[in-house]
Amino acid sequence: MIPQEETEERRARVLVVDDHEMNLRLLEDLLVPLGHRVARAHDGEEALVKVAQEAPDLILLDVAMPRLNGYQVCQRLKGDARTRLIPIIMVTSLDDLEDRIRGIEAGADDFLTKPVNAIELRARIGSLLRLKYFTDELESAETVLFSLALGVEAKDPYTEGHCERLSRSSVALGKALGFTAPYLKALHRGGFLHDVGKLGIPDAILLKETELTEAEWEVMRQHPVIGERICKPLRSLRLVLPIIRHHHEKWNGSGYPDGLKGQEIPLTARILQVADIYDALSTERPYKKALPHEEVSRIMRKEVDRGWWDGNLVERFLELVGRGELRLGHLPS
Repeated sequence: MIPQEETEERRARVLVVDDHEMNLRLLEDLLVPLGHRVARAHDGEEALVKVAQEAPDLILLDVAMPRLNGYQVCQRLKGDARTRLIPIIMVTSLDDLEDRIRGIEAGADDFLTKPVNAIELRARIGSLLRLKYFTDELESAETVLFSLALGVEAKDPYTEGHCERLSRSSVALGKALGFTAPYLKALHRGGFLHDVGKLGIPDAILLKETELTEAEWEVMRQHPVIGERICKPLRSLRLVLPIIRHHHEKWNGSGYPDGLKGQEIPLTARILQVADIYDALSTERPYKKALPHEEVSRIMRKEVDRGWWDGNLVERFLELVGRGELRLGHLPS
């Protein structure tokens, strides 16, 4: 039986980029017998077009080319969230340390020196493709979790679009506070995944139209813990876990599940809860109409006075909405 990783490797789409036809033909002759599907590009600009068209699993990229050289192509691809995880092997006749450092700075994953050795080529491609498949599997797992979270939202027609709005508004407040990219990404993901733990709550409780009993509330209060447990195996979600677990804590310590208070509550969780409260008040629900910005602001400030929310964050968020810098797209006219 052929090992699974070898079978997957043989299905790989490889883009070969070189401005010399002979070099393209040589690399293609080495790759096709290994079972790879090969696409060609004759310069850097064509390479960028082919990447968009072919979505390759791996790129063999020449360095010295007209128009855009290999360093420039690599830098563009690694700077784009849609293509930065594609492994890039720079193929070059240059063997100078400075050239390799330049390639590393551009984001290259590996190097091959011309003339290319067939055994070395196979080994390096195989190693990078295995890493690519592991990464793809992680992304697939994240996609499943996002789909499940949206499935929870879809159970209630009145919360349609809630996750997307929450994600967008949380990121906007994070940007205003000067958050770096990893934490902005966590806020984006947290907007979609904060209530994924409701998958573990019975529909009889989750969709109950009358007031919950104390016993039912005890079950409902477990959803942040369940959500954290669901997402914890994915290391890529480590910055999202505090949002999932703590978005129902309150500034005075009266929230759940851990009764954290004040600065003990992670800042990302506080940001999401401010956005969450605003969205709940400014959208229509079965028990109320959507409230205008002025009324929402009054209620949220009153709740700050009760000790529920971080007052500084509430004011910053309301300021963003009031100035039109955060267009939520669901406010009543």
